[in-house]
Amino acid sequence: MEVTEVKVKLVDIKSERLKAFCTITLDGEFVIRDIKVIEGGTGPFVAMPSRKLAVKCPRCSTKNHLRAKFCNECGTKLPESKIPKDNAGRIKLHADIAHPINPDSRERIQSAVLKAYDEEVERSKTPGYVPMHIEDFEEDEFGEHHSHERSNNSGR
Repeated sequence: MEVTEVKVKLVDIKSERLKAFCTITLDGEFVIRDIKVIEGGTGPFVAMPSRKLAVKCPRCSTKNHLRAKFCNECGTKLPESKIPKDNAGRIKLHADIAHPINPDSRERIQSAVLKAYDEEVERSKTPGYVPMHIEDFEEDEFGEHHSHERSNNSGR
């Protein structure tokens, strides 16, 4: 597996640990969106896309946060849920949507993403910097997918 493209959208909120959203392409054929670069205690790290874990209301089937005591939709008291824990014993409130299954794959992805992140941070310091827009791929009339390219006159 080769990381063939990395797109980085910097987050410009100084107080946040979240530093960027990224999209990667693997082998020129498979895209993973919503990868995050987060500032950790020992430097930046890559967090894979995830979704919040939820508990369904027994009455109306609305999804609610794991720690909710009452349904956000109908107000019904929710059953006590067993909040899962990770291998280190920490409460697990999110589940990865996509993730590498071995350390070598994780390292290749993290290295490529952090390299692209560092390059984008350096570019952001230059006069006239235009941030990259990470948008959904668009499908043309032939069913082909095309990503939006960086443009200095896009007006976005």
